[in-house]
Amino acid sequence: MSTPAKELKLSVAGTAQGRAELQAWERSQPSNFYETDQHLQSLLAFYWGEQRLQQHIARLREFGAAAATVVDQAVQRANQPENLPRLERWSAVGERTEDVIHSQDHHLAGKFIYGSGTMGVYGQPGSNLLAQALFYLSSYNGEAGHNCPLACTAGVIKTLQFAASEELKAKYLFRLLDENYDTRWHGAQFLTEVQGGSDVGANAVMATLRDGQWWLNGEKWFCSNVTADLALVTARPDGAAAGTKGLGLFLVPRKLEDGTPNGMYIRRLKDKLGTKSLATAEVDFKDALAYQIGAPGKGFQQAMDFVVNTSRLYNAVGSTAAGRRAYVIAWTYAQQRHAFGVPLKDLPLVQQTLTEMRATTMALTAGSMYLAHLRDEIETGNADDAARQFFRLAVNLNKYRSSFLATGVVRQGIEVLGGNGAMENFSVLPRLLRDCVIFEAWEGAHNTLLAQSVRDIQRYKLDAAFCQQLADWFDGLDDAVLRERGRAEVAALRQALQPLHEMQDAWAGALFKPLADRLMWLFYCACLAREAEQDDSKRVVLDWLWQKTLGQGQPESANAYVRQLSEISAVL
Repeated sequence: MSTPAKELKLSVAGTAQGRAELQAWERSQPSNFYETDQHLQSLLAFYWGEQRLQQHIARLREFGAAAATVVDQAVQRANQPENLPRLERWSAVGERTEDVIHSQDHHLAGKFIYGSGTMGVYGQPGSNLLAQALFYLSSYNGEAGHNCPLACTAGVIKTLQFAASEELKAKYLFRLLDENYDTRWHGAQFLTEVQGGSDVGANAVMATLRDGQWWLNGEKWFCSNVTADLALVTARPDGAAAGTKGLGLFLVPRKLEDGTPNGMYIRRLKDKLGTKSLATAEVDFKDALAYQIGAPGKGFQQAMDFVVNTSRLYNAVGSTAAGRRAYVIAWTYAQQRHAFGVPLKDLPLVQQTLTEMRATTMALTAGSMYLAHLRDEIETGNADDAARQFFRLAVNLNKYRSSFLATGVVRQGIEVLGGNGAMENFSVLPRLLRDCVIFEAWEGAHNTLLAQSVRDIQRYKLDAAFCQQLADWFDGLDDAVLRERGRAEVAALRQALQPLHEMQDAWAGALFKPLADRLMWLFYCACLAREAEQDDSKRVVLDWLWQKTLGQGQPESANAYVRQLSEISAVL
């Protein structure tokens, strides 16, 4: 018979064991996000080849270590309530500054993030995949106060490179490519207005031409990275047509040459659910000096091509990295923690959750990094019209699926940690979850992206190019089973998409939603199938994912399913 003393001793021992397991879990966290991400490494080798990978590997390793250590810790501190951005409109001597004050930890993280060269690499053509790989490593830490500004800055860089005058390029481009955090300039995109939201065609900010110079007046409702040195702003020139056709795109410096504010006045900072260390504001423009980008009437299209599509790819990569970080946290926790007398990693339901998390994040990473590679091909002139059509549809649908799925993956990570997963000071997961919900709304909410995709399918028949690309990929596989399975799925989707061409836009969107999901799962599986031709270890993930998303949802046999769960969930 046990005694109170013996029971107390057992209780103390149990408590000590539980705390020791949690301490071991903390120690097991990666010290280098790049070196522990085997899928990212294999993807870069797949698209670059080993020779080019070796050219960039030192940069990737160095930043992978920084992102997992000093940046991770600085971002955690910067997101404490007392360290969040605060609005400071006036200097100590009463000068109007319209400034936002950030913590020292915010700036510490920024030194390493910008110092990685994630913006500077855009100075060389064909650097989208490298930039996105660096951004992916940074996004292990969620938005981190800097990752939205990176996406916006990339949009300004591309707009200058592909659409601006030589004068504007010479004046501003080198500043945005600067890798020194203390001297670099950063960008923003102010498109949204209170009356329109996602309906950019309802924009009412006016652009007036006086003495050969443009001046902006009006209000913008969501201005993330509000202290950016340069902002791309949509505005309607006096007398221009209504809707998106009448919009112009303007580059607006934050400050004039004398250092005073350029007619941009911050109303207030937004109190957001997530991305809290990023300053998002409402802004009034009162005779703000602006430079028109490109031809009149082309503003909306240029905003889509160089700003929004850039941000949508960044959004997808950022969402994917958040999912990967959630998997790393949950996987390492399952290795150390015990429940019901066994390690969590040996519990079948935990294995099932980890399998879903790993397979989903691998799918999203495969698809997003392919699109970064494809953008390199497009921008360097190595892609045809069909590839450009494929990108136009895929970048929208990938943003929709990746942001939605990443939120689910982070929630699954919280589930593995149980009650600990809900604790703000226990892991990064609660912050990642909030950030991912914001990612879902940024750069087009789900319905906006679906509606745009339907319009593009009906007007430009982009589904034909999309399906043909997938068909070509499956035709090129050595594996006969995958080849035939893929051909059959593409044929079925082509037939299912045909009714969209005869329907009204609004109803076509409702019909398209489940088809969009199926299109993207087929795209992700096709990407993984091509990778599996060179790396057979990915085949088990591909088979499981195909059965779950494109098959009947049931395993071929119970034993086969158990083997899949055990094999997939065993790998970090």
